[in-house]
Amino acid sequence: MMAKLTSRGRKRMKSSQFAIPSQRKYPINDRAHARAALSSVAQHGTPAEKQKVRKAVKRKYPTMQVNGISKRKRK
Repeated sequence: MMAKLTSRGRKRMKSSQFAIPSQRKYPINDRAHARAALSSVAQHGTPAEKQKVRKAVKRKYPTMQVNGISKRKRK
């Protein structure tokens, strides 16, 4: 279950807790919101937004499965 994010709570969040900080779009403050951001951007985002959100989620939650990000092979 995703924690409820009120408009007041969203306003109090640091910009760094968003996948696109400059526009304060797609909050990724916890795993549930990160999954929701991936789902939302997949449906409504531009290709550039999709790439930014996927990278931000993967950077913040490295163990989370993110489609569209190729995994590097270890030698």
